[in-house]
Amino acid sequence: MKQIKHYLFRIAAFAGLLIAPFAARAEEVDLGGSIAKFLNDTGFAHLSDGNNWLCLVMIAVACLLFYLAIVRKFEPLLLLPIAFGMLLTNLPGAGLYHAELFEGGHVHWADFVDANNVGLLDYLYLGVKLGIYPCIIFIGVGAMTDFGPLLANPKSFLLGAAAQIGIFATFLGALAIGFTYAEAGSIGIIGGADGPTAIYLTSKLSPSLLGPIAVAAYSYMALVPVIQPPIMKMLTTQKEREIVMQQLRMVSKTEKIIFPIVVTVFVSLLLPSAAPLIGCLMLGNLMRESGVVERLSKTVQNELMNITTIFLGISVGATATASAFLNLQTLAILLIGILAFGLGSAGGVLLAKFMNLFLKNKINPLIGSAGVSAVPMAARVSQNVGQEANPGNFLLMHAMGPNVAGVIGSAVAAGILLSFLG
Repeated sequence: MKQIKHYLFRIAAFAGLLIAPFAARAEEVDLGGSIAKFLNDTGFAHLSDGNNWLCLVMIAVACLLFYLAIVRKFEPLLLLPIAFGMLLTNLPGAGLYHAELFEGGHVHWADFVDANNVGLLDYLYLGVKLGIYPCIIFIGVGAMTDFGPLLANPKSFLLGAAAQIGIFATFLGALAIGFTYAEAGSIGIIGGADGPTAIYLTSKLSPSLLGPIAVAAYSYMALVPVIQPPIMKMLTTQKEREIVMQQLRMVSKTEKIIFPIVVTVFVSLLLPSAAPLIGCLMLGNLMRESGVVERLSKTVQNELMNITTIFLGISVGATATASAFLNLQTLAILLIGILAFGLGSAGGVLLAKFMNLFLKNKINPLIGSAGVSAVPMAARVSQNVGQEANPGNFLLMHAMGPNVAGVIGSAVAAGILLSFLG
């Protein structure tokens, strides 16, 4: 008992030593003012300022995206980081993202000098604004893409190109309902079903729409198995869906190595504005096909791409502030996005039907819908719908041709829009 009292006495004495300096200066501290300042600085206090209550609506939208990503598994690799970026940027008082630093579509570098006025997400967003993240992801996409089916059946290029009709038709539609040329170009690229390309082009042409367009692009990409089959069945007959295609020829390693080099040179000379995306895509593919940099190829497919995906998603989500997201423009973008996907899918199917008028060896029109660049999901949809019509029909490898052609096509379409509108 005496020992316990001894220890308690020592603890009390030590506490007294700690408190003494503060007690001696108590008259210098306005305790009531400090508490009031603390309470005024909380996010709860900021909710009562102006329209800050709309942040609660955006937090609810972020939670909806969490549900779609985690429970429904809609493009979770990017939709989840986007949702979390949206959550962070709409926390009142946190000051993680400041849209005024990028006002007018430009980076106001002078304002970055004062670190007290710059948040974490402002720095991360520079990777989007400068076009770094989408290009790095394209290197990873290229390293994971096999262009063999495309080289084995060069007609797939035409199907991939036809599917880009959704981009340009949507561009004209957006113009017709009042969007500016730059905004219409950013909205139209949703029809390419290529998230990184949509983010890249929008960050250049209309960064204020980045949040809604990214959410629309990735949400509808996840809904490809729902959106495409009704369109494919409506535009084809049972007999057309039953067409069995000849086996693809083997593509040599030499062809696969030469292909990315030739495409890079040709597209970049024809359309310099598409060079960043096409160049990165083909660099990744050359790493894959050359076989001499396997370690680099694995890195860009895994670690580098995963890290960049996290930064890209959070940064894009950060742009979805209440003022930028909760308006009629966003609703229009979401509605037009469905139209863009539908027109892209229909364009590929209809061109395949037209080509069959002149071909001896018929093409199953279902593979035309894979021309949108949702790789490999759109190709799997073509396979599934084909097998419903004919259980012995295997269209997956045939559909991969227009599918990977769509990746090139969407990047070229983005380059065209950037060249004319940028």
